[in-house]
Amino acid sequence: MGILNITPDSFSDGGSHKTLNAALSSARAMLDAGAVIIDVGGESTRPDAATVTAQEEQDRVLPVIEALARETGCLISVDTYRTQTAKLAVAAGAHIVNDVWGLQKEPDIANLAAETGAGLVIMHTGRDRDVAADVIEDQYVFLERSLEIASAAGVDRRQIMLDPGFGFAKDTQQNVVLMARFEQLQSFGLPWLVGTSRKRFTGAVSGREIAAERDAATAATSVMLRLSGADIFRVHNVALNRDALMMADAVLNAAALTKKA
Repeated sequence: MGILNITPDSFSDGGSHKTLNAALSSARAMLDAGAVIIDVGGESTRPDAATVTAQEEQDRVLPVIEALARETGCLISVDTYRTQTAKLAVAAGAHIVNDVWGLQKEPDIANLAAETGAGLVIMHTGRDRDVAADVIEDQYVFLERSLEIASAAGVDRRQIMLDPGFGFAKDTQQNVVLMARFEQLQSFGLPWLVGTSRKRFTGAVSGREIAAERDAATAATSVMLRLSGADIFRVHNVALNRDALMMADAVLNAAALTKKA
């Protein structure tokens, strides 16, 4: 999943896609590098980012989604927690709604997914809530509530992906522990999308203060999380992560063949 932020203030690529042509050029480059999904966002989710109105968000993302749907055959995800934006994005051609508030800010997104059959990414967040001391326990506390909302709305579990929300109100140690214990989350029985790309904790561990210099550290997290069961990787540098994940998959395939033998 390639990241396409149509924002002036995202922590890594804010302001890079000021025009429709610039956004489409970046999307095509990511697709050429091996991306299967393009995730289009119109509001930065970095800490302390300025809130935008629903209209501003829609003005940013809808023309890009319409153009991607018209000009490419890729899967399109809209990164939003607003039901109305999600509804318009799906009508414009988006296939997936990626909700960073896990249905707990605007639960009607679950109804939209049930009605349209759109894919649904339910992300964990620690923002604006009391959290459990144990990072894995808090994943279960939050995500089980989100899954209850989805079930009540009639969302088919086959539409759902979970996201552990790396970086969202988690400090460096918590993110590292979450990675170390990620395999414990497989009991949910659902596919996992992970988004570690260029995040602050990868810089803290690697010593890279500039976000664009954190791609090697990101690729390392992708490999480790793939070996622990992650399925989809939301990244800025598609080519590097694709190569790293091909190596991880080769190891997983070899391990599977060894078990069969």
